[in-house]
Amino acid sequence: MSKIAYTAAQVFTGTDMLRNHAVIASDNIIESVMPIVSVDDGVEIVNFGEDAVIAPPFLDIQLYGAAGRLLSVYPDAATVQAIVDYSKEGGAAYCIPTVATNSYEVIFACVDAIKAYWNQGGKGALGLHVEGPWINPVKRGAHIEQYIFSPTVEQVKELLEYGRDVIKIITLAPEVCSREIVALIRSYNIVVSAGHSNATYHEACDMFTSGIETATHLYNAMSPLQHREPGLVGAIFNHNTIKCSIVPDGFHVDFAAISIAKKIMKDRLFIITDAVTTTTEGPYQHYLAGDKYEANGILSGSALTMAKGLKNLVEKVHIDLPEALRMCSLYQGKLLSLTDEKLLLKAGYPAEMVVLNKDLGVERLIVA
Repeated sequence: MSKIAYTAAQVFTGTDMLRNHAVIASDNIIESVMPIVSVDDGVEIVNFGEDAVIAPPFLDIQLYGAAGRLLSVYPDAATVQAIVDYSKEGGAAYCIPTVATNSYEVIFACVDAIKAYWNQGGKGALGLHVEGPWINPVKRGAHIEQYIFSPTVEQVKELLEYGRDVIKIITLAPEVCSREIVALIRSYNIVVSAGHSNATYHEACDMFTSGIETATHLYNAMSPLQHREPGLVGAIFNHNTIKCSIVPDGFHVDFAAISIAKKIMKDRLFIITDAVTTTTEGPYQHYLAGDKYEANGILSGSALTMAKGLKNLVEKVHIDLPEALRMCSLYQGKLLSLTDEKLLLKAGYPAEMVVLNKDLGVERLIVA
């Protein structure tokens, strides 16, 4: 296969923004990233234009459905494919489909859906994010209260065994799960995220020492920062290593609140879409209300893609493009312990990249 030089005004490697560079690839592997003027004669050049940006593809670790197929309602390979396709439209080559608080029967079916997708050769879905049911009903948001409970060790083992090697993230309320349970989940190589929680500041800080690495959708469905009780938000802000996702659609969180969080958390903050889809079946009946989704009158999910989230970070939160790009891929990838080859444009790594136009829309997604 001939060499291809992908060129654009800017190439973001995952760490550095380079001007007038090219990504040289052969057989879907990056050979080098070099100045355009250094490209050898005879190399096929694919030029995306003077205003384009080439960057590593995005990674969305929390979204629930797409194209009218909510994973918890249609737990099958076709739904996983629809979620992957939706993610790709927004520049995310990789995603983690998510199931919100539900019965074990439904969660097990979602595990089976991921397995079926993989068995069919499907790519792009890295596993399953289980959000709940071990959360605090006080901060349930749109989650269904009848399925929420504080688990025993045996109940946790049942879920972990069924979801072995498929479940990648579990969101739980730290105040309703013991240290033993958190340690057990971590022993299955699963990321534990604090969310839908009414933990006090001291409860949260205490549990952060037990293996919890991150938190789910900052500000939403968690005890707020107040001057006499800093809550989970305050504990996240004041910690040195705890990471957290945030939903940058302007509805889940005011853009000014994202700016405040970014100044405090720096590289510990990353974005998710939290995207759902219209559905009239099952306990979660989401409907589009403007540019967001609601269920029973409660905010229940976003209509974001990762590219829309990136655009909001740059234009509404005024975060520099290189850092905003890191918030779309690098930081959540590090949380999941993904290898650099999925996160960086570098010699020897797969030639996977997203091409953005001047409006930060997706011009093309290239996957190996």
